[in-house]
Amino acid sequence: MFLKKLLINNGSKIIREIRFHHGVNLIVDETHTSNQQETGNNIGKTTLLRLIDFCLASDGKNIYKDPEFKNKQNSKIEKFLTDNDIVITLVLTENLSDDSARKIIIKRNFLARKNKLLEINGEQYNNTEFPRKLKQLIFHSNYSKPSFRQIISKNIRDEKNKLTNTLKTLHQATTNDSYESVYLFWLGIELADIDEKHQLLADKKTEKNLQTRFLKEQKLSQIEQALVVIERDIKEYTTKKDSLNINDDFKQDLEKLNLIKGNLNQLSTRVSQLEMRKSLILESKEDLNQEITVVDNERIAHLYKKAKSLIPDLQKSFEDIVDFHNKIVKEKIKYIIKELPELDHELKELQNKISALLTDEKIYSDKVKKSNTIDDLQLIITRLNELHEQKGSFEEKRRMFQDSVAKLKNISTKLEKINNNISEKDTLIEEQIKDFNRYFTKISEKLYAEKFILSSNKTDKGYLLDVSSITGNLGTGKKKGQIAAFDLAYIQFADKNQIKAPHFILHDQIENIHSNQILQLINIVASINCQYIVPVLQDKLPENIDIEKYKILSLSQQDKLFKVVG
Repeated sequence: MFLKKLLINNGSKIIREIRFHHGVNLIVDETHTSNQQETGNNIGKTTLLRLIDFCLASDGKNIYKDPEFKNKQNSKIEKFLTDNDIVITLVLTENLSDDSARKIIIKRNFLARKNKLLEINGEQYNNTEFPRKLKQLIFHSNYSKPSFRQIISKNIRDEKNKLTNTLKTLHQATTNDSYESVYLFWLGIELADIDEKHQLLADKKTEKNLQTRFLKEQKLSQIEQALVVIERDIKEYTTKKDSLNINDDFKQDLEKLNLIKGNLNQLSTRVSQLEMRKSLILESKEDLNQEITVVDNERIAHLYKKAKSLIPDLQKSFEDIVDFHNKIVKEKIKYIIKELPELDHELKELQNKISALLTDEKIYSDKVKKSNTIDDLQLIITRLNELHEQKGSFEEKRRMFQDSVAKLKNISTKLEKINNNISEKDTLIEEQIKDFNRYFTKISEKLYAEKFILSSNKTDKGYLLDVSSITGNLGTGKKKGQIAAFDLAYIQFADKNQIKAPHFILHDQIENIHSNQILQLINIVASINCQYIVPVLQDKLPENIDIEKYKILSLSQQDKLFKVVG
């Protein structure tokens, strides 16, 4: 898919209509750097990239919030976007040269709840359905993992981590198993059981936590040895009881009473175990809630003041990390508490059974008490009841632990099967990487007379990818060139292997690339079936570039993106 146009509407009034074309698309900031009174900040050149990203399912907060400090925001722009119900329309097409080609028309606004607009081809979607539909339409995939936002992250390089990392384009907290699914997808390898792997990893962590909690109270070997001793004592006291002369009715009543007590004990132990699990879930929920709420703003400010002195171009905020972390935590809470309704239902059923058995216990206890028995028998009965209760409790604990062990073993078996399935793709993965490097090394050699290569790194935590330079470390400009080479090579690779993928790249801060490489990059882009959209200061472009040929939008302090004065 290609970008065809983007519209910014205020009701029926069009504020901007930006049309895209093949090749390099320049968003030109006409601010003169020689004029010290003017600045290119806040005119909207990077904002255009973020509007495109917004239409592709981002939350859009970086349109009016400072990317480094989220509590610093452009309230004038936010108010303008919400008060005027500004609508952003993005049109994608399969062929820029064919007006009849398949299109995707996306519309979004900045309102909330029932007034929120999340429209694709005239149909409204909710927050969950919206990115899934985009994944289906753009990537022709119906699987939930990897997510649409994860896959498309490398196409929209507008924030620090995506401008400095070629491959690690997701949030800092992203796990290796998430990257594994993204990398395999990029290579054209989509596995049906990747969703199951993510779920199994979550289940494995939960079950291990439960076992850790269980073993803190009592080891399995202790339970087994306790049962051996209890069985021996039961046998001993049963022999003593049998040696006494007792009428048949009393024996039957006593047996029924012991059976009832045994059942009561097992049910009570089961209730205790379920309540322990429920308590663990609620404690975990509370711990996670604490992770959400505890944010030390004063410490954040202190850390960033110190960090800024060390890294002047630092953009990623701790609050941004906290914001993403909170979203992850809320998903964890949602997953953790899903078991509670089932636990409460089982607890209620067990309490009903216990109540009925307590009634029966009273009946048979009264019968036994009325019988003419000797004191020794009563002592034996009391001790046997205690032993049966202990036995039932230990047996239930053993059963719970063994069930957990079996469940964990089953999870590990399934994970091993999935990982083996991925391992069976080793040859295919290496062939795909080899094919990708045909384009990657060629483009990087044109840019820097140096070959960059993609390679695999298979670990116990997942299948990862690396990009390396033959000569070692990269400067900022060369790193950005490496990223550009990777993204452009990927489009060629995807086309050759018939992998559905966007044919557009959004890349901020191109000024950090040397002018010689900018010229070379423009020539390379012209030879590829793609769009390369970049915001840039006009004064930073090489003089021999025909700016008008590539320009899609000019901005300045007098003509900002939203045309909001001030």
